Amino acid sequence: MKPYMKVSLAALAIGVGVWVGSVYSNTAIGAGTSQPGTADDPVVTKSYVDQQIQKALSGGVSTGSGNSSGSNNGSTGTGNSGSTGGDTSLPPLVSGATDAVEIVTVKPGQQLIGISGAEFIVRSGKAVIVSEGTNGVADLTDGIDLTNGQAAPTNHLLSFPRDGRGITVLEGNKYSLTVIVRGGYTLK
Repeated sequence: MKPYMKVSLAALAIGVGVWVGSVYSNTAIGAGTSQPGTADDPVVTKSYVDQQIQKALSGGVSTGSGNSSGSNNGSTGTGNSGSTGGDTSLPPLVSGATDAVEIVTVKPGQQLIGISGAEFIVRSGKAVIVSEGTNGVADLTDGIDLTNGQAAPTNHLLSFPRDGRGITVLEGNKYSLTVIVRGGYTLK
């Protein structure tokens, strides 16, 4: 091939490359043609977002999910609120907020009984399972079922599928339990 042909083809290739690049550049710029602040691309401030979040959260609290006061005990739907005329054979409900997380201290001789669906995590102390039936409490951390009298391991998530199941301090132990509780429970 002659030298002038090589130079001509190189110049043509560079020219085509520049033209193709400019065409793709213009289409990429044209893709975002909406102006900020319009209905197509709204601009919001942090204070507006915070305000909307507070509205959404306050709407959730007013339905009774975050209020753990005594007036909320009847609205949880557990049917175990002795203070509102429920089943009087069960002790009064201490906590009815299903999403609230509470730290509970269980002294020797006391039992922490979970309402159906409650979850406990024993943080300190030696605890044992309290259950009336053959089935017990689900240890979700290990994926096993803990029956009546078995040790409840510390730092394991325990799920209480039915009312009347719970934990107590190991017999002979003089130290209290510290338990993280989510859901309804009674302390007797």
